[in-house]
Amino acid sequence: MTDTVYLDHNATTTLRPSALAAVDEALSLTGNASSVHRNGRLARRMIEDARDSVAALVGADANDVIFTGGGTEANNLALKGAIAGRRYVSAIEHPSSLQAVATATLVPVATSGLIDLSALDNLLAAAEDKVLVSVMLANNETGVIQPIGDVVEIARAHEALVHCDAVQGGGKIPVDVAALGADFVSLSAHKIGGPQGVGALVVKAGLDIDAQLLGGGQERRKRAGTENVAGIAGFGAAALAAQADLDRSRQIAQMRDHLIAGVRNLSSSARVYGETAPRLPNTVCLSMPGVSAEIQLMAFDLAGVCVSAGSACSSGKVEPSHVLAAMGIDGEESLSAIRISLGWDNVPSDVERFVEVWGSIYAKSSARSNRAMVG
Repeated sequence: MTDTVYLDHNATTTLRPSALAAVDEALSLTGNASSVHRNGRLARRMIEDARDSVAALVGADANDVIFTGGGTEANNLALKGAIAGRRYVSAIEHPSSLQAVATATLVPVATSGLIDLSALDNLLAAAEDKVLVSVMLANNETGVIQPIGDVVEIARAHEALVHCDAVQGGGKIPVDVAALGADFVSLSAHKIGGPQGVGALVVKAGLDIDAQLLGGGQERRKRAGTENVAGIAGFGAAALAAQADLDRSRQIAQMRDHLIAGVRNLSSSARVYGETAPRLPNTVCLSMPGVSAEIQLMAFDLAGVCVSAGSACSSGKVEPSHVLAAMGIDGEESLSAIRISLGWDNVPSDVERFVEVWGSIYAKSSARSNRAMVG
């Protein structure tokens, strides 16, 4: 058994050493950030330093950053806490956005995975009340990067607000909230090398949002509850490291492209979803013709390679991806798709290992199919 090759960084990425050190330091301090004594003030300082670092990662004002329990809570806070009225959510959003408001209207996407801007314009033109549009910066399954600037331009023409789930984009590509123009931007620590269980919502200055957790004055009364000081400190350290590491995206994109080329040398029928659109440098959604994702995941796991399917329910059973379905991919084909997502600590040999295992799985499946045809 070889050492494990981890290629599931869109699910959660490797904890950065500086983030681990920040978590350890915070855990060694006994103090509630709401207390006025010295230890309380030290805990408060850790939170505010982290707020500065997270804000800097996305070009925001630290006063606009609200810490949450993760990206899911940040999305829920935006979709539930913003102005009353209709919600328009792209059909490829993360479940935490799709399920936050049951009455939300879905905005379709093209086969490329890009949002249908004409459809969005028509939907907003027909809206009769206040509107919030929610479109992610980059898709967690395909890596497709959405034209948020165009979304904002259309929304502004109809006096609508915009929420952008930037959980997958933050730390992988440069993100500037002012350039995006969105009113609410969601982030998550464990996607950039920080600890799990902490995220943030950036709220544009001058906008109000209703707290969804009540019972305290924390986070400017927008998110009650004792702050996760250790998690927030780790988030801040990870944000600093991710910002310093953004230049490595070109090398990661080269590894991604080498992976795709390696697979296509083995099978010209393998399909990469969203390939015609701008994509994250680290993400590949890839089919293996005739082999279900469930079988692939088990075989990769046995070979010590960690990848994922596009969508899984709580039981772990692989289900058709709602993202691929929205792109017009039929259910049977989408069930052969897996996601490979590279991270800050991957090296070229990890890609070579993946291609080797992919080829082995595919060859065994082809051999079985040939025997079945002969039989």
